[in-house]
Amino acid sequence: MAKKNRRESQFVTFARMAHNLAQKEFAPYSHPKSPRKYTQPQLVTCILLMHRLRLSYRDMEEWLLASDAVVKELGLKDVPTYSALARAAARLLTLAQIDRMNVSLLTELGIEEEAVAIDATGFQLTQASDYYINRRGWKITQYWKGFYGVGLNTLFILGRSQSYGPGHDGSKLETMRRAVRPFMRSGQWVLLADGGFDVKSVRPDDLIPPRRTGPKRSIASPLRQARADLVAVARLDGLFGQRWKVETVISVIKRKFGDAIRARKYYLQRREPAIKMLVYNLHH
Repeated sequence: MAKKNRRESQFVTFARMAHNLAQKEFAPYSHPKSPRKYTQPQLVTCILLMHRLRLSYRDMEEWLLASDAVVKELGLKDVPTYSALARAAARLLTLAQIDRMNVSLLTELGIEEEAVAIDATGFQLTQASDYYINRRGWKITQYWKGFYGVGLNTLFILGRSQSYGPGHDGSKLETMRRAVRPFMRSGQWVLLADGGFDVKSVRPDDLIPPRRTGPKRSIASPLRQARADLVAVARLDGLFGQRWKVETVISVIKRKFGDAIRARKYYLQRREPAIKMLVYNLHH
């Protein structure tokens, strides 16, 4: 007798996890007199899958038509049209809702970290290839920046922020500190970042190397020199070297979920770095 194949597609697993999260955040229907053709959690899950697969709205409709397992998992009686997905994307998944879904996921997993690394990355506003951009002689002067705080133990993204670049990374240091704090171990925990986050709000125990300025590239302030010595010790211990983990996570996001912002409207563009965070955590 042949053994039963118990393997499950990663997309089915992703859809199940995303649907469970969406059911906690969204009511089944937005209005008592809604058509009730699809539920809000079903639409949200389809949108997250679309970002996971790097598909357009039209291609996502075709993918769902060909994927019986995911449709069955979501309990869809009919596949949403591309226009229904586009309208849902504009109406659902605000930044606050995305953050609450991410908090719910991390809380359910029991995430607690002792150290977090933060970094920023840019997402360009065009999907043109680098070769085409260079041949055309375009200069990328505006882009969206995604800020991510990654736990060094679990490699989950604990918090995020975004800004319209170019801009100084340090402006988001306190925002990121507040975002990751709920998932850090109570008491002493460590924040690691590169010199781009060296601003006045840096705390003495933060592992952020002070920038050296002036012709002699020296550090005048005793507090900044003490922090430089602390970072030097952390380099020898191997702790500061683990900051590369946040760069690895950013590399995964860009390679698997895209390095460009696909939306055209400003309020939708603003959401995409946050959506990439949630999709990564669900995928991870």
